[in-house]
Amino acid sequence: MTSAANSAPLIEKHTIGYVPPQDRHGKVRDLFTLWFGGNIAPLPIVTGALGVQLFHLNLVWGIVAILVGHLVGGVLMALHSAQGPQMGIPQMIQSRAQFGSLGALLVVVIAGVMYIGFFASNIVLAGKSLHGVAESIPVPVGIVVGALGSGIIGIIGYRFIHVLNRIGTWVLGIGIVVGFGYIFTHVQSDDFLTRGGFNLAGWLATVSLAALWQIAFAPYVSDYSRYLPADVKVSSTFWTTYLGSALGSSLSFVFGAVAVLAIPAGMDTMDAVKLATGAIGPLMLVLFLLSVISHNALNLYGAVLSIITLIQTFAYRWIPTAKSRAVLSLIVLAGCCVVAVFASADFIGHFVDMVLVLLVVLVPWTAINLIDFYVIHKGDYDIASIFKVDGGIYGRYNPQALLAYAVGIIVQIPFMNTPLYVGPVSEHINGADLSWLVGLLITSPLYWWLASRDSAYRRRQTSAKLAAAA
Repeated sequence: MTSAANSAPLIEKHTIGYVPPQDRHGKVRDLFTLWFGGNIAPLPIVTGALGVQLFHLNLVWGIVAILVGHLVGGVLMALHSAQGPQMGIPQMIQSRAQFGSLGALLVVVIAGVMYIGFFASNIVLAGKSLHGVAESIPVPVGIVVGALGSGIIGIIGYRFIHVLNRIGTWVLGIGIVVGFGYIFTHVQSDDFLTRGGFNLAGWLATVSLAALWQIAFAPYVSDYSRYLPADVKVSSTFWTTYLGSALGSSLSFVFGAVAVLAIPAGMDTMDAVKLATGAIGPLMLVLFLLSVISHNALNLYGAVLSIITLIQTFAYRWIPTAKSRAVLSLIVLAGCCVVAVFASADFIGHFVDMVLVLLVVLVPWTAINLIDFYVIHKGDYDIASIFKVDGGIYGRYNPQALLAYAVGIIVQIPFMNTPLYVGPVSEHINGADLSWLVGLLITSPLYWWLASRDSAYRRRQTSAKLAAAA
């Protein structure tokens, strides 16, 4: 099926394969609307409120921490996005060039589990939101409705996701601005500007929350830029992604902080949003519900691409098609619905806790991927080798990458603060999680040093440049 307005197929036919030049389409500005619209949603609103609820910052210091975190973390996220037009392949399969065809599997599995966790959690949130809008709709029915909505979007794929977020940017952008206006003119608390204060541990923790929000997109952000023409400038891809994600996320985080401070303390964040926005509260909830359904399609889409990458590593003769992607999407969707409907709320909570731990092991992957792409290979890779069962010139394993990756995880442990484990350094500084920063600062130079000293790796680098030039 093809849209009359564009020769690109409406239902995406590519899965993890290289997107040839004739199939490249779209505008780089679409990246702004994708990441802006996708970040105006309940989950970032709830997360942003933690700065004042959990870490007891006042409004000014909470906003400063939110902005610093998103502006720093957004740089890493946008650098991954800029790889898409240059490579023309999804982010996870590109990792084979750094870790080898088999060495990359660990990261692929981790990313896939993370996507599934977020998808399951968001359909629960969608079900509860739909029940809140219309109490006659039971939560389980709302869960299935939310999952099906996201499933349809995810199956149609790349182009439809971009179209919806172009619309969502205007609708949600206007909606959240109106919401801010209503809250500021109807403040119901006496300590809106004075509640909380400044404490270094809380400020650092809020910065980390915002930065990790951006880093969580890294494993799939270039999946949504890989269809752009190869001659799109790296700077153009970077800035449209960066501004869209940093601005959209910051608005949602700040909205959460403002909403909980605008009413007396002690209320749940989304209840606070509903109360603080008064007459327009029901409309805001409807907009946020639609946003959850639309944005959750990205989690389903990423999960399925990760599963396809995993299967194709062993079944290398298999050529995945749009039908394969649709079938796998339905399987993941059905499984998540069963878990979300029949499992206890505690189970879902523990699953989310595990997802947050997985972010710790994605940080060193981010460092290795970016150093390899921008410093070592400078964007020149042999695409054919990436799809070979033996890894071609990249081999099955890259010991340098795996060593740097392991070290990058280990050095983070003392600085971690997750629901499953709190490191001694984090505990000493009142719970601030600086593991991501330590992981980046140690892994990046370590990987560069190991790779530059390895003669075999330098030969592979030369081979990749020659192949790219051929």
